[in-house]
Amino acid sequence: MGSSAFTLVLTLALAACVTPVERKCRLSGLWRNDQDSLMEISAVRDDGDFHGKYLTRVTLTGGCARASPLKGAQQQPGEGGWPTFAFTVRWDKFSNATTAFAGQCFVDTAGKETLTTMWLLREAVGSLKEDWKATRVGRNVFTRKRIPKGKILPSLSPSCEDASWPTP
Repeated sequence: MGSSAFTLVLTLALAACVTPVERKCRLSGLWRNDQDSLMEISAVRDDGDFHGKYLTRVTLTGGCARASPLKGAQQQPGEGGWPTFAFTVRWDKFSNATTAFAGQCFVDTAGKETLTTMWLLREAVGSLKEDWKATRVGRNVFTRKRIPKGKILPSLSPSCEDASWPTP
């Protein structure tokens, strides 16, 4: 067997040994989604609980968004699986809505971390008659944003006077 064939066999054998357990997906850190919103998650505690901040680029009112608190929990994966998680965001000081996200974390063979989520957004309405229009559903995909450690979301938050902050 030639050296290139040996190298190929060795590479395939090593790749097969790399399981999801060895390529751990860590929720803590800064994430950006497909709508350009940012989410910063603190360290995940031993019991799976975590908290953080969410800065949306999309608002119901078209007004200025502020970093809003999020709270959640991560379910530890079973053998050969990736962790699932859920969190809620209480849109602080600029909206009368709450959003619940549920998702799963994945790491590809190149080490790229991705969070896939589905969400339900509940907006307060004035009456039971308007209840039909109060809940929205959607999907977001988040990828890790590499930056220096520390609480950085406030430094990335735009001023509410900043006209360059887009509205839907």
